[in-house]
Amino acid sequence: MKTVLIVGGAGFIGSHVNKYLHQMGYKTVVFDNLSRGSKKAVVVGDFIEGDIGSQPDLDSLFQRYSFDAVMHFAAFTNVGESVKDPKPYYQNNVVNTVTLLDKMVQYGVKTLIFSSSAAVYGTPDTSFVKETDATNPINPYGRTKLMVEWILKDYAAAYNLRFAALRYFNAAGGDPDGVIKRGNAEQGNLIPLVIKSLINNTPLSILGTDYPTPDGTGVRDYIHVMDLASAHCLAMEALMHGDPSFIVNLGVGRGCSVLEVIDAVEKVTGRRVQRINAPRRPGDPAILLADATLAKQQLDWKVRYPSLEEMIAHAWKSYEMV
Repeated sequence: MKTVLIVGGAGFIGSHVNKYLHQMGYKTVVFDNLSRGSKKAVVVGDFIEGDIGSQPDLDSLFQRYSFDAVMHFAAFTNVGESVKDPKPYYQNNVVNTVTLLDKMVQYGVKTLIFSSSAAVYGTPDTSFVKETDATNPINPYGRTKLMVEWILKDYAAAYNLRFAALRYFNAAGGDPDGVIKRGNAEQGNLIPLVIKSLINNTPLSILGTDYPTPDGTGVRDYIHVMDLASAHCLAMEALMHGDPSFIVNLGVGRGCSVLEVIDAVEKVTGRRVQRINAPRRPGDPAILLADATLAKQQLDWKVRYPSLEEMIAHAWKSYEMV
């Protein structure tokens, strides 16, 4: 049985990847400082509390286990927050990642799956973004993701590390089985914020109604978290089987506006969302959609949950009603 280290595995995406890998027969070890994750979300595998910025924590971890691969989700992800206060983003997302990479090199772990982002593209010139399109991030969060991709390329060339950088678009949904529960909405993620507004009976701020889109609100490509999980597993297995390092987009290839998402939440839940129009959030492009052809061809990856309403239903089921 191969052992996979899931850094940041108590967060939204990492916790679902952890569950999926366990179902696929891997031993998993979740390493998280719980600053933004929840131990309750780690429903299988071993859990070790620690920080990727701490060399003693990492030494203890790598000495205790022999890892076949590392999956890295331990990043701060709020675009607006990164604009207001970029320092923690560069420290955690870039500097701490270098610390993790150095420990991987030191202990001979050669396979890394990196959680990158469509934010590396910034404001693209085309509706559907390909991996070969220009990368020009427009916020600190996106810049940290692109910086790490550059670092990974250099480490791969110098230290025989192999990596897959998965540039995914808007992660959505929840555990279809309802096992993984989420107590708090991830800041900046629309569907959890809409659901939390319903649970708390508070208004939802629509950040920008004057974008050059059909209804004036931002358009995004929403992808189910379990489809992301399967892609992470496939990417890891490709590297384990000898594939060279690669970068791929992960998305459904369909755009949904903020208002369309809110309407869908109302349809699924049968509840009305209180809406307040607010200014645009700094650093947000109007439209961001994925061309995921390469991932489908290279990894034989298939989207199992393309329906926005199904994503919302799974997200709704994952919240513990208080």
